[in-house]
Amino acid sequence: MHRSYLYVPGNRADRLTKALGLGADALIADLEDAVAPDAKDAARSGVSAFLADRRGAPDGPEVLVRVNPAGQMPGLLEQDLRAVVPAGARTIYLPKADLASMQRVHDVLTSIESDLGLTGNSVAVVALVESATGMLEVAELARHHRVRNLAIGESDLTADLGIELTDHEAVPPAIWSLRMHLVVASAAAGIDPPTGPVDTDFRDLDALGESTTALRQAGFAARSAIHPAQVGVINEVFTPSAAGVGRAERLVELFDSSVARGDGVCVDDHGRMVDEAVIRSARRVLSRRSGR
Repeated sequence: MHRSYLYVPGNRADRLTKALGLGADALIADLEDAVAPDAKDAARSGVSAFLADRRGAPDGPEVLVRVNPAGQMPGLLEQDLRAVVPAGARTIYLPKADLASMQRVHDVLTSIESDLGLTGNSVAVVALVESATGMLEVAELARHHRVRNLAIGESDLTADLGIELTDHEAVPPAIWSLRMHLVVASAAAGIDPPTGPVDTDFRDLDALGESTTALRQAGFAARSAIHPAQVGVINEVFTPSAAGVGRAERLVELFDSSVARGDGVCVDDHGRMVDEAVIRSARRVLSRRSGR
């Protein structure tokens, strides 16, 4: 399970190569917002070449591709997909995600997979929810068989909804309500927890740590970064402590032994009853140890 996703402009091949060693669990090669309209073709070609060069690389961060949204420019989404998937992209970051755009992406990916001889649904999608329509459909999006996890894009979403933003530290309650919709939808669908929003103030790392901790406590498992300086803070927040890992390992050990004896609950080292719900939390801690 990834902790950090670092955005990298798709038209900067030098930055993509450099970003491989910056500590992020995953890179998002961006063909959308970071690329001017007249640079889209060059960015697409550059990202495809970058992916092809890394094909089969055993180590390093996963590279996702943020494609252009459906409906932005005629044919642009399909051009992106037909370039990057044959080059090796296996996870697409879909902006402005809603059911209609998800269906469009699924149809194109199904055609590409057939052309390449890939098994069905070989390419996964991270659905970036950035619109009122996407938010209304978030539960259905989370249940789509291609969706690996959800992410929230708050700049576009708050603009679409007319939510007024104040200073850096004050997150309006309305935004927390939207965030929790993604957490609930993800849990109900049984997919990985959602990815938190970017923080555009990359100089205030203390504030980033505080806001990222709040996201983790609310059920998020990762966060996107727009600057390499943010990656270390995000990784630290989403990495469980050694003590936390030790407690989780002990709980799982006790519970598994209890189940092997035919019991559905156990008692921990402090005399407290532990059931399956507690163990799910412990297993989630253990899944976050490596971040990959």
